[in-house]
Amino acid sequence: MSRTTAPAQADRADGTAAPAEGLSHGLKQRHLSMIALGGVIGAGLFVGSGAGIAAAGPSIVVAYAISGVLVMLVMRMLGEMSAANPASGSFSVHAERAFGPWAGFTAGWAFWFLLCVAVGLEGIGAANIMTGWFPGTPEWAWVALFMLVFCGTNLAAVKNFGEFEFWFAALKVGAIVLFLALGALAIAGWLPDTDPVGLANLTGQGGFLPNGWSGVVSGVLAVVFAFGGLEVVTIAAAESEDPARNVARAVRSAVWRILLFYVGSMLVIVTLLPWTSMMPGESPYVAVLDAIGVPGAGQIMNVVVFVALLSALNANLYGSSRMVFSLAERGEAPKGLLKVSAGGVPRRAVLASVAFGFVSVLLNLKWPDSVFLYMLNAVGAVLLFVWALIAVSQLRLRPRIEREAPETLTLRMWGFPWLTWTALAAMGAVLVLMLTDDGARPQVLWSAGATAAVLLVAWLRELRAARGTRSSATKRN
Repeated sequence: MSRTTAPAQADRADGTAAPAEGLSHGLKQRHLSMIALGGVIGAGLFVGSGAGIAAAGPSIVVAYAISGVLVMLVMRMLGEMSAANPASGSFSVHAERAFGPWAGFTAGWAFWFLLCVAVGLEGIGAANIMTGWFPGTPEWAWVALFMLVFCGTNLAAVKNFGEFEFWFAALKVGAIVLFLALGALAIAGWLPDTDPVGLANLTGQGGFLPNGWSGVVSGVLAVVFAFGGLEVVTIAAAESEDPARNVARAVRSAVWRILLFYVGSMLVIVTLLPWTSMMPGESPYVAVLDAIGVPGAGQIMNVVVFVALLSALNANLYGSSRMVFSLAERGEAPKGLLKVSAGGVPRRAVLASVAFGFVSVLLNLKWPDSVFLYMLNAVGAVLLFVWALIAVSQLRLRPRIEREAPETLTLRMWGFPWLTWTALAAMGAVLVLMLTDDGARPQVLWSAGATAAVLLVAWLRELRAARGTRSSATKRN
């Protein structure tokens, strides 16, 4: 049995949208905290960090610190706006309130496309691991199984999604904490058959900056988008018991812990092993565990990466469904997607997101080096656009909220507006660096093209709406 959501509530005094009607409030604070922590601990860290170490050497620690601080500032801005105005559309709603429907439409659809492609990617990655464990089994069958399982999870009550993410994230966080503990013991020489390591690997093989600051720059480009995923917690907060308080607490607690996990992991890796031994595509975590004598390190990390991929698939499917639901609620997506179950789940929005994610998988199987590659490039830099829109929205909304509803500012951006402008400048620098990098340039160009296409649709919609308004006014006169 399903029902249609009631119209959105009237806007608040501060000009922000009231929370959506119809969605449930089954997520608890513990769910949000673990969603925030686990959302960015994925295959990009466990495997992709090898490319960053190969580019920057020991200074990858600096690259992760720079990237982490940037994302910490972005999340503080987003947390400020989301605590003042919890909404299932998160930054899309904030952008719409700041700049108009075109901004909300563009941000929402671009992010939905990004998440749906990510769902397909994570399904493919998890299927690759399964075919390694079960040789001869078809990859598409595993992807179909994962899609069905997590589609079912997301079609059920939202608390099921929260429980899955809680335990998935708990395993990933536990793995990181155990890795840091073992690494610290190995560095100190307190593990069996180990001696104190010292600083030889940090200062040898070319020193701490073996490739100079250009290596740090390359490292930043290699790792900055690994922090993507935190945004989902502000989407999920709208379905928690106390959205404003819970999102503020989740953002406060998560960002510094994630920075600790990322920077701490990299420091352990480059202290224990020579950076020259790292190879792109190979997990530096496995290399460290092998070096300190952990039996079956490769298979252990395969399990952790497998869980990380399924966790990301689950979270991105959830985030994409709520984003397209929010767009439908604001009249920027088909109204049929507003149907929610008796338990408050937007089932049509879930099915639409699953269907698009599976289409991306089929495109990968059919045209991996053409159509699917273009799709990947088209979403490669979308996250940078989203972060920039978060920053400029916060610049515009903060004075309005301070003037009209200051009591809703339970979480405030540090050093406003100077740190917001600093973050924007850092994003501009990343964009310029990507344009000068042969590997990253296609992502910027294709993502810019995809975003421009969505902007064109948004402009045409607003033009049509304006013409309709003028026509109605003429008829009345």
